[in-house]
Amino acid sequence: MTVGGDPPGQTSGQILVIKLAALGDLVQALGPCAAIRRHHKEARITLLTTAPFEDLARQSGYFDEVWLDGRPKLLQPFRWLALRRRLRSGGFSRVYDLQTSDRSGFYFRLFGPGSKPEWSGIAAGCSHPHANPKRDFMHTYERQIEQLGMAGILDVPSPDLSGVSADATVFDLAKKFALLVPGGAAHRPEKRWPAEAYGELARRLVDKGIQPVLLGTSGERAVLEKIIVLCPEAKNLADQTDFGQVVALARNAEFSVGNDTGPMHLIAIAGCRSVVLYSGASDPALCAQRGRDVRILRRDRLSELSVDEVLADDAS
Repeated sequence: MTVGGDPPGQTSGQILVIKLAALGDLVQALGPCAAIRRHHKEARITLLTTAPFEDLARQSGYFDEVWLDGRPKLLQPFRWLALRRRLRSGGFSRVYDLQTSDRSGFYFRLFGPGSKPEWSGIAAGCSHPHANPKRDFMHTYERQIEQLGMAGILDVPSPDLSGVSADATVFDLAKKFALLVPGGAAHRPEKRWPAEAYGELARRLVDKGIQPVLLGTSGERAVLEKIIVLCPEAKNLADQTDFGQVVALARNAEFSVGNDTGPMHLIAIAGCRSVVLYSGASDPALCAQRGRDVRILRRDRLSELSVDEVLADDAS
């Protein structure tokens, strides 16, 4: 088994980074990706990801090429064979599996038979395993720092979105506005602060001369529209923003409030003062948003969280 990092000067060649999903995980992996880029100065680095994150990955500046993974299903042998051919054709000398899932671990096996590239991850038999049995109890960012350390990369910066840009002036917002992110996974309603609470928060912001701006997807439209009924002055940008525009909005917002959902990772790392709301359904010790000014509020049931508590430090 190979241990440690590259020999001195061996930073060229072909490198593959695997990070398939989800948004929050990808954002938190940008620091580790920057470290990989810096460590392999002369290498050609390819990212394997999924379609929703292609533009964000390209704008990060850390990758020479971005490949999209169609995530073949079990009974799609021709798609598996196509993926195997593509992986084996890359000539990769090392792979950093930052997804570390059963799927990405199986990709290690697709490189066989024969010699496989050096592999940082948790796949059985890989050259640079993240050999910590308690890795699943670590925050995503610290876990990846330790994983890279075991592969010889010791200097890992915080995630950075400075390379991401977009035009957010098209939304014609008030000079002072705050971002509200009331959505989240539809199958995890317990992770959402009630729409009524967001509606009251929005009304309070209007009273303070701050325009509430609602972010979300088409799947969250019903929640956002309910808030608009409660506060017609709010601006509903459901399904109108890409990731770059979310970052641009975050850079100019007074602050943000949102549930534990992907866009809040973008907003927090962009430097926006952020309040993130957690229920007992998820543990911020493992996945909390990181950024310059982030406050985590957690209740077993988010319905128990008051608007006064949310506004305590953020709209005075």
